[in-house]
Order: sequence, then structure tokens, then C-alpha cells
Amino acid sequence: MALPLSTWPLKNFGVFKYVLYGPLVARALYTGHNSTTTTNLWCLRILIICALRGLVHQLWFSFSSMLFLTRKRRIIKQGVDFKQIDIEWDWDDFIMLQALLASIAFLSFPSLWDLPLWNLKGFVYAVVLHMGVSEPLYYCMHRFFHTDHLFKHYHSLHHSSSVPQSFTAGSATPLEHLMLFVVMGIPVLGANLMGSGSVALIYGYVLVFDFLRCMGHSNVEVLPHALFQAVPFLRFLIYTPTYHSLHHTEKDTNFCLFMPLYDALGNTLNKKTWELHKHISSVGDNRVPDFVFLAHVVDVISSMHAPYVIRSIASLPYTANLLLLPIWPGACLMMLLMWAYSKPFLHCFYNLRGFLFQTWAVPRYGFQYFLPFAREGINKQIELAILRADKMGVKVLSLAALNKNESLNGGGTLFIEKHPDLRVRVVHGNTLTAAVILNELPKEVKEVFLTGSTSKLGRAIALYLCRKKIRVLMLTLSTERLQKIQKEAPLECQQYIVQVTKYQAAQNCKTWIVGKWITPREQNWAPPGTHFHQFVVPPIFRFRRDCTYGNLAAMTLPQDVQGLGSCEYTLERGVVHACHAGGVVHFLEGYTHHEVGAIDVDRIDVVWEAALKHGLRPA
Repeated sequence: MALPLSTWPLKNFGVFKYVLYGPLVARALYTGHNSTTTTNLWCLRILIICALRGLVHQLWFSFSSMLFLTRKRRIIKQGVDFKQIDIEWDWDDFIMLQALLASIAFLSFPSLWDLPLWNLKGFVYAVVLHMGVSEPLYYCMHRFFHTDHLFKHYHSLHHSSSVPQSFTAGSATPLEHLMLFVVMGIPVLGANLMGSGSVALIYGYVLVFDFLRCMGHSNVEVLPHALFQAVPFLRFLIYTPTYHSLHHTEKDTNFCLFMPLYDALGNTLNKKTWELHKHISSVGDNRVPDFVFLAHVVDVISSMHAPYVIRSIASLPYTANLLLLPIWPGACLMMLLMWAYSKPFLHCFYNLRGFLFQTWAVPRYGFQYFLPFAREGINKQIELAILRADKMGVKVLSLAALNKNESLNGGGTLFIEKHPDLRVRVVHGNTLTAAVILNELPKEVKEVFLTGSTSKLGRAIALYLCRKKIRVLMLTLSTERLQKIQKEAPLECQQYIVQVTKYQAAQNCKTWIVGKWITPREQNWAPPGTHFHQFVVPPIFRFRRDCTYGNLAAMTLPQDVQGLGSCEYTLERGVVHACHAGGVVHFLEGYTHHEVGAIDVDRIDVVWEAALKHGLRPA
């Protein structure tokens, strides 16, 4: 049985927990409508502070998660996984709790209703009370929570997050946040009781308090070591993210709130603190990724699915979300800035069997790949990423979706021909994509309808199926291209490749493989019970209720993957697109060839077996 105040009662309410802000909103609206002065707007002030506190935590998270800015200054190298995200899902419950406590404080002390906007003495009193009372009180309280009984039943929740994040600062039990409210309240109420309180003090102290807590939990070192070398005593007055990260990894040192002075006095200062801080600040993380998946943005809306925007949304498969609408204008502006100035950048990473796997993003959106005047620039961006990976010592770089478009760069052949001495292996991953699609087909299938039939994938699928004596209805107007593919098949199998020019030809075929966008009207030609397999990006609309639709070709990563905390576009947790998985297999198998251009049909089964051998599974 859980001990009192060790669990949050709002845990099962989901988003409906925010209804509890309703009374404050109603009181603020009523007061604002009926009051002629601003002295009774304390409900509004509490709501504003709550919103600003959430924003502070979000901004620190966004900053620390922008790996293209912070990668070298990360302290704990592993990534934040789905388990930690779920543990911290309701990290903001403490803001709601402290809003309730603040409401009680305002009702208990009417003098807080009529505070001046500014009072310099109040800030001085608050600083003195914080340094002399709040800091030692928190230090003692924190050490107390690390005793066996309290740690097990209360503080272990906070330490269950292996990689500190700004949201980790809010992930703790109600008892801890009640005591933290007392620690925060002493300077504010103390200054007010001494007749020097102010509105600015309340806002300033609470937000600076949260800012420093988020900084300490950011897992990114932001304070330069030169600062402490120039002013040595400063290291006892302000902690660093490195300082607090050591507390999370070792747990028996560095207990202070913000001032290491009390750790020094209590003999709990970690001896490695300053050397580690110097190393992180000066050298940083220079690890070279072993594998890179080179992706691109699909569209403006899905660009907000990035992990550094809203973590909870990014940790679930992408869907259109109304919560993202307010930041849509900012996303549009970012698209224009990326088009004008940006280069390929680090998006996210995970670890697998001791190797570092990264996803880089080409700063281009899906629609831009179809603009004739943009193609040269896109190829330059892809080439820049390949050359950078080659210089760094990356083993394999896998091209995603439109980055390997045949009309753009010949499925990657453009770069191999231009740079024949590349050490990095460039891979389109489509051999495994074809394998995934082919292994989805029912064993008893005798006929399939194939759109996008003369594309790289369409060709490979048609050649593979005709060898199995399966009739392939290839939708194309180009007889020349179809005959070229047909001639690649063994003579006795060529009859199984049949050209069709209209969707009506497939009205009796229940297995459709879609490699080119089809409209709802075109889908109507499929008979009831048809299953749409697809390798078209973006996926087709699920229009027919009497038919079934497959997802894009994808595979589940091995179970021993570590630090994976975001979903790849519309795919489920732990699932990646087949071209991504194809690059992973290429690396794990140690293949030394480039996989670009046309798909080697003879290797489809080989790559499929290799994927299964390494623990990847069909999604």
C-alpha cells in the first residue's frame, strides 16, 4: 500500500486534470469584469505564473534537446527513452498543487492582494532569507529523503529518470513538492511580513527558482569553466548542470539546492565535480556516430512532431494535433529560415549494441523536392551531409524517402559517381523495403496490382513476384519501360508481367501494391475486401471502409535498443521505416558495398534473413 502523499491523485485523469484550474479561471474572469482596481486579481496572477512556469520548463527542454546546439555539452551521454518519458508524463502536476497552495496563501494573507509592483528592499530580504534559510533547509531535507525508507517510498521516483531533463525537476511525489513549496515560500512571505513584498518579487523569485532547477536538470553544461577560474568563490554560490548530474548518477553527494556551499560545509561535495565540469566545458562529447539515417521534413505540420518541440507528442505516432496550431506560424517561419540558411543537422539518436546511431535532417520539406528549381540545392544539401559523414568516419549513411528519389539523384548513384573514394557506405535501404512489402503478401496470392510499377521498388517487386509465378498487373503508360523490366525476368517468367493502363483493369484483384499516390476515386475500382499495401510517401487516404490498408513498410528495432524516445513520423514506438532498418542491417552485417541505384532482386531474401537474424521484426 502506498504511503500518504507518495502518489498523485490526478494520475488517471489525463488532460481532464486541467479542469481543476477552472475555479481560478472563473474567479479571474469575474474579478476582471467587476473590479475597478487591480488589487484583487490574485487569481489571474497565479494563472499567469503557472503558465510562465510551464513555459520555463518547456524552453529549457527544447534547448537541451536541440542536439545540433547542445550535443558536445551533454553530460550524461545516453538518450531519454520512452520509459522515462512515461514516468515524467505528468511532470506538471506540481504546478497545479502549488497553485492550490498559493490560493490558500492569498486567502490567508489578504495583505498579498494589495502589493506594490516593485520594492527593492523585498528583493534584498528574499535573497538573504533564501541563502540563510531556504538553502540549508532544502539541503537537510534532501539528505533526509536519501535515507533508505524515504528514498524507497518517495524520492526514488525522482531518481528513476536516468537522464535528467527539465521535466525531471517536476517529477517527484506530492510530499516533496509540498516541502519544496515551503522552501520557496519562506523568502516571499518573509519579505512580505517585513513590509517589503511586491508583485515583481513573487514573479521574479518563483521564475528564477524554476529557471535554476531546470538548468540543473538540463543535462547540458551551460556555465563556462573559465568563469569559476576567474572568480573561484563563485563555485560555492551557484551550482552547475554537471554538479547536479553527478548527484543523479551517484546519489550520495551534491545535495544542495543551488549553492554548493552547504555541500562543502556538510562534507558531501563530490570530488570529481570541478574536473568533470572542466572536461565537459572544454572538451565535450566528440563521439562519432557509427550510422546515420538522413531524413527530411515531410510538411510544416509534421515538423512540429520533432522531439524538441513537445516531447509527449513526439513520443507518440504523428497525428494532426490541435495543440500544435498556436505554433504553426512559427513553424512556417522556421521553414523559410531553414530554406534560406540551414544545413543538415542532428535530429535525434539512439544506441544499439554499443554503437551510436543518429538521424540527421536535410532542412527541406516534402513539397520542395517537387520544385524543379529546388532540386540542385537539395542534392547539394545531401552531398554536404554525405561528405561530412565521410570526414567524421561514419560507417554507413542511409537515405530516407525523397532523399533517394530516382529523378533527383538516381537513388544515390549521383553521389557515388561524383565521389568514388567515399569511405562511408551510402545506402538507400530499399532492398529491405521491398522485402518487407513482399513478406506482407498472403502466401496464397496469385495476382497483384502494382502502381508506381516502373520505379526502383516497383521494378524489384515485379521481378521478384514473377519469379514466383505470381501475375503482376503493372500500371504504366510506358510500354518501353515495362518491356525493359520484363526482359530482366527469366524467359519463362516474363508472361507473368502484364501491362495495364487503367485502374479498371484491377477491379477483380484484391491485392494492390501502391507505389504512386491514388485518389479516393481511383481506389473505388478496387473490389470489396482489397488490401492496399503501400510504399508511397505520404501514405494514401484510408477512404474505403470495406477495404484494409497497410502502413508504410517498416520494421521494429531490436529490443536492446537504448535511448530511443521519439516516434518516426506515423510509426509506433520502436518502429522505423524499412529504409532506415535497411541501413541498420547494412551496418550490423558489415557490408562493404554501396547500396544505390537499382535494387538487386537476388539480395532481397538475403537482406530479409539478415534483418531477422539481428533481431529486427516486421512492424
